[in-house]
Amino acid sequence: MSPTTTRIRRLIAVAGATGLALAITSCSSERGTQKTAAGGDKAGTFVFAAASEPVALDPAFVADSESTRVANQIFEGLVSIKPGTAEPAPGLATSWSQTDDGLNYTFQLRKDVKFSDGTPFDAEAVCFNFERWYNWNGPLQAENISNLYQLVFAGFKTSDNPALTKSIYKSCAAEGDAVTITLTRPYGSLIPALAISSFAMQSPAALKQYKADDPGASGDVRRNEYSSAHPTGTGPYLFESWEKGQRLTLRANPGYWGGKPKIDKIVVRIIPDGTARLQALQSGEIDGYDLVAPADVQGLSGAGFQVLPREPLNILYLGMNQADPLLADIRVRKAIAHALDKQAIVSQTLPAGTKPAEQFIPPPVNGYADSVATYDHDPAKAKKLLEEAGAVGKTVTFNYPTGTSRPYMPSPEDTFVAIRTQLEAVGLKVNAVPEKWSPEYLERIKAKTDHGLYLLGGTGIMNSADTFLGIFFGRKTVEWGFEDKKLFESVAAARSARNLTEQGEKYATVSKELMDLLPGIPVAHPVPSLALSPRISGYVTSPLAAEVWNNLQIKG
Repeated sequence: MSPTTTRIRRLIAVAGATGLALAITSCSSERGTQKTAAGGDKAGTFVFAAASEPVALDPAFVADSESTRVANQIFEGLVSIKPGTAEPAPGLATSWSQTDDGLNYTFQLRKDVKFSDGTPFDAEAVCFNFERWYNWNGPLQAENISNLYQLVFAGFKTSDNPALTKSIYKSCAAEGDAVTITLTRPYGSLIPALAISSFAMQSPAALKQYKADDPGASGDVRRNEYSSAHPTGTGPYLFESWEKGQRLTLRANPGYWGGKPKIDKIVVRIIPDGTARLQALQSGEIDGYDLVAPADVQGLSGAGFQVLPREPLNILYLGMNQADPLLADIRVRKAIAHALDKQAIVSQTLPAGTKPAEQFIPPPVNGYADSVATYDHDPAKAKKLLEEAGAVGKTVTFNYPTGTSRPYMPSPEDTFVAIRTQLEAVGLKVNAVPEKWSPEYLERIKAKTDHGLYLLGGTGIMNSADTFLGIFFGRKTVEWGFEDKKLFESVAAARSARNLTEQGEKYATVSKELMDLLPGIPVAHPVPSLALSPRISGYVTSPLAAEVWNNLQIKG
């Protein structure tokens, strides 16, 4: 953390009592004051600060947390998440069953549900969505566009890329109030995967009317008319407006099948700077924000704000792109691993309660291995390995993001500084390449080969090792820059398990293989927290950040 940031936060802490008074008494011009039908608590407006702009409002094309946070309010999937847990629960499907061979899943659909455009949610709509994803072609098959679909379903109906021609999806059959999804091969994580917002149900009528799969004038399907102004789901909130770079506004869906939300309006303000988010909460301009800086937790709690931690179902890792000849040498990768003092990185840059990581998945996840190869902090060994590789004094490119906070990486600039210092201490020179998180940094890491070391990670999008190991290492990607047929076959075998128990056993083997190959270094499982005004009640945190705001209430 820079001295300037520290001084600012000290000044803010001194002003905490005043900020609290403002937070309690202030009534932003964005907020309403009308009573709920039951009286008592006020409906009004919930104002939340996002760390970055959503990439898009069509959940099928995004994987970032700011986009999915908004999508969770507008859209719903066949499967939901039990509040406060990572466990699958009924969503738009009230129940489901599976054949013994793991190839057929039948979902009983919730009745009398409509999309927000008034069209019915039914079995035909479900099949339309599955067929939409399956039939994407051309630019829609780019890794940065349909990333999660590719990583879960593995391919499309047709593709010029042979690696994308082996989809696990085969067909969807509408059967009255039920649908049956048939797979080409088993996939043990299908049920938790269908709770991911990318697989939420969208109105076929709206998708067709606004040409959701047409890049349009922007040339980017994520910025077309549908994805910018007409997202249409079955969720508790409706899209109202999006002032790019400023705010996104949602309003309550009066026809929501689960009952009208307790809060009438949601405003998501875009405030990239963490200190600015803190000040906005203290002044009463916002009601909450995510990714609280570690240094701010104590001051906020002491001033009466709610600071709610999430279970750390995440991983922060230092990636090592093997398209870079220097990083293609396993001796250099091992040297970097031994150069890192993970506990120091945790203590200096990550929230209280954070634990150093030994594997690419968190300990609670099914698939965590009993033992793997470890690389203790050992600068002498790191220097020796660099000498053997002829890499002493060599320059390594180090890409890192700016203008963002992620659940697994609340302060990327500070984490970069800590790691750079440790690398320079063992004889490497570091070429720092900072870039704005979206779209520059994400495009660089996910779609371009010219990156070296980099900071990235993931928050569990389902309670399965597949959300980490399968997504990260299921095939050759630009991000990692390596190809290992044996590893990819091990991941494929784990993915094709018939159930989660069998899958977990196979993924434990994959975890061991990974730590021998060392494509990157698991750094930590940070504890993310969000902060709320005292006037907000009913917020239930999710390890998957799958939080829906329809049951929040604003105290009078």
